[in-house]
Amino acid sequence: MAKKTLSKPQPKAVDETGANTERKLVVEDLDINTLTPFEGHPFSIYQNERLDDMVASIESSGVLVPILVRRKSNADTTILEILSGHNRVNASTIAGKSTIPSIILDDISDEEAIAYVIETNLMQRSFTDMNHSEKATVIAMHHAKMFSQGKRNDILHLLHQMENPEESPSKKHGKIANKPTVHAENETFHQVGEKIESDNTDEEISHTDKRIAEMYSLSKNTVSRYLRIHQLHSPLKEMLDIGFIAFIPAVTVSFLKDKEQIMLADYLDEGVGRLDMKKAEMLRDSSKQGKLSRKRMVEILNGKALPKKEKAPTVKVRNEVYNQYFTSNQSAKEVESIVEEALALYFNNQG
Repeated sequence: MAKKTLSKPQPKAVDETGANTERKLVVEDLDINTLTPFEGHPFSIYQNERLDDMVASIESSGVLVPILVRRKSNADTTILEILSGHNRVNASTIAGKSTIPSIILDDISDEEAIAYVIETNLMQRSFTDMNHSEKATVIAMHHAKMFSQGKRNDILHLLHQMENPEESPSKKHGKIANKPTVHAENETFHQVGEKIESDNTDEEISHTDKRIAEMYSLSKNTVSRYLRIHQLHSPLKEMLDIGFIAFIPAVTVSFLKDKEQIMLADYLDEGVGRLDMKKAEMLRDSSKQGKLSRKRMVEILNGKALPKKEKAPTVKVRNEVYNQYFTSNQSAKEVESIVEEALALYFNNQG
């Protein structure tokens, strides 16, 4: 593997004691076949024109910004898991490349790993361009107190410097020297770098919701709804993202138990009815009462459990009565108005 060490010491990592340590980043050309996608990667891979543009860029100029991977070991194996660069890896494969410039990070916890995944996606595209499940993942991470702010700032610093090598002397060295416009769009570093605190008190949680709402130009209610969307079973999230389920009904069924959500996703996938707001509310109410059986769910989705609207009986007026009070020149709307006034007067007199 070809290696190149960046000349400048990179962002200071904070160890468990709070002490700062220097880390140098080493760019290596890794075999693409040795890389593993991030487990449960919450973001969609580029498609169509955006993918074509990236493939064309890599074919002509190569991968200009290294991908980021972590070395993940267990008792049996060691894998290289992609943290940042799923799209570059996919486009490189399509372009026929066998290797890709990479930076390997060791001793990265699962919490830090998901932070790298989320923050890099925020730096590469606008929050508003994300689908509902992706927005829910971003908001949930910022809402949770997963790791110290010092570690998070270190992550943001490293990612920002990788995406903006022109800001440091390392721009003169190796493959990290040039920033490709196709690899990083709609930069949002100034947004995600803000400090977000989270605690267990209602007041501080409310404050956190407010800060997140301001960060992404959302209402506090919308932030709360996205936190509920994050609780959805994955197939239901996919149905939301493609528009098969509307947003508010999806929020409502997020309150169902896990096994009930799995059951709902299966029935919807099989074409057993469609989910609307009324059905979502009935499903949630039945679940809350402990009465959401398979039979009940099918009845709700098929509309059989919905309350029937009571139809007013049709009342006919004999011709001689009608002709006594109305003429043929009067419109139906005028006759209806007179009947309403007469009925109101009658019932008022009856007390």
